[in-house]
Amino acid sequence: MARIDYPTIPKNITVHLGEPNEAAENITVSFRDYIKNVASSELYANWPIDALKANILAQINFALNRVYNEWYRSNGYNFDITSLPNYDQTYIKDREVYDTISKLVDELFNTYFTKGDQVQPFFASYCDGKVVMCDGLSQWGSVELANQGKSFQEILKYYYGDDLNFFYNAPLEDRTQSYPGYEVKEGIAGDMVLELKRELNRISQNYPAIPIIEEENIYFTKDLEDSIKAFQEVFNLNVTGVVDSATWYKIKYVYNSVKKISDIYSEGISVEEATKKYPSSLKYGDTGDYINSLAYYLQAVAYFNPNIPYLEVSDEVFDDNLKTMVIAFQKDNGLDADGVVDATVWVKLKEVYKDIVDMLPFEYREYEDLFFPGRYLLYGMRGEDVIRLQMLLYQICIKTKSIPGVVINGDFDELTRESVIDLQKRFGYEQTGVINPATWKSIVELSRE
Repeated sequence: MARIDYPTIPKNITVHLGEPNEAAENITVSFRDYIKNVASSELYANWPIDALKANILAQINFALNRVYNEWYRSNGYNFDITSLPNYDQTYIKDREVYDTISKLVDELFNTYFTKGDQVQPFFASYCDGKVVMCDGLSQWGSVELANQGKSFQEILKYYYGDDLNFFYNAPLEDRTQSYPGYEVKEGIAGDMVLELKRELNRISQNYPAIPIIEEENIYFTKDLEDSIKAFQEVFNLNVTGVVDSATWYKIKYVYNSVKKISDIYSEGISVEEATKKYPSSLKYGDTGDYINSLAYYLQAVAYFNPNIPYLEVSDEVFDDNLKTMVIAFQKDNGLDADGVVDATVWVKLKEVYKDIVDMLPFEYREYEDLFFPGRYLLYGMRGEDVIRLQMLLYQICIKTKSIPGVVINGDFDELTRESVIDLQKRFGYEQTGVINPATWKSIVELSRE
């Protein structure tokens, strides 16, 4: 089921105590305490309550926009925001905070606003309105409006427009960097691939040398690889077609720039762009396409590891047996044994699986070609893994003559794709033409009947 990646409130924020390029101290503080410090540094505690609330929400939004869009991290820095008002907001280390402001921040720190149909926290730029003038909120002007009886919502709409949407009691989250922690390349599938396609397609509007990606799906397709190579060439990166950390954050930086995410007149991130196909983690009771993949990897690992019980599990639902296996795997690999499969567990599970396949005991070597190759196979790919697939399809052709056919050439061509789709229909799977662990397992079993 699709989900919208709405912003959350970071539990902590890392502040650079100086200019971005300055060799200054970084400190990590709670987001709540950060806002209390900024508000106490920039506002007067005796201002009207609604003026204070409007300003505090503008400060919250400003900081959230920086964090949400990884403004500094996408520029290669290891912090979220600076302490200087000429770049960001005023933060003074170890300063005391006003009691009135502290209470208001406790009330508001997990509130933010967006604009129109945009998803990201609106870049609520502001200035004092006396010495410095700007297009955003005037701090002293907000005092006048509050004295006229306007609420904090009315004050914010006065400066930023009537189409503001307020989100209250947003959840707190340990924000992590968006880079998944591993290279995104041929054979990878997931929301991070869909995100790359959407961002590169938007970038291509400003940089037409980067070709449009026609298939906006979760699979790493040939046209995505071509687009990545063109992007890397345009921005003087190593032209590999592989998205490492440097390429990921360069894409993020250029995407933010062309959409003017950190600008009061931002094009913004739409609901469609923030839509994810898969949940950020899998847990007991969940259903969906990833369950059968999780089951495949866990059973393969359990077969060779006595510390993990080999149990029969459902391909469709995260059941009791699957949870038992997940917890055992987590314990065996020094992870939090909570039975929840997040990105860290996925990466470790695939890593352990790959090690098993690469170092199969001698007595299992004859079955080596029957193990899922650890990457998705789809139209346009070439290589030994495709040959292995085609050999399995050939065995099915000989025995059943129930699929269109196959030529063993190492090229995932249209005939191979049609045969895979035909089998997926037979197995009751989504007919994507893509080989995932569940489809691979069923093809292996059918080929050996």
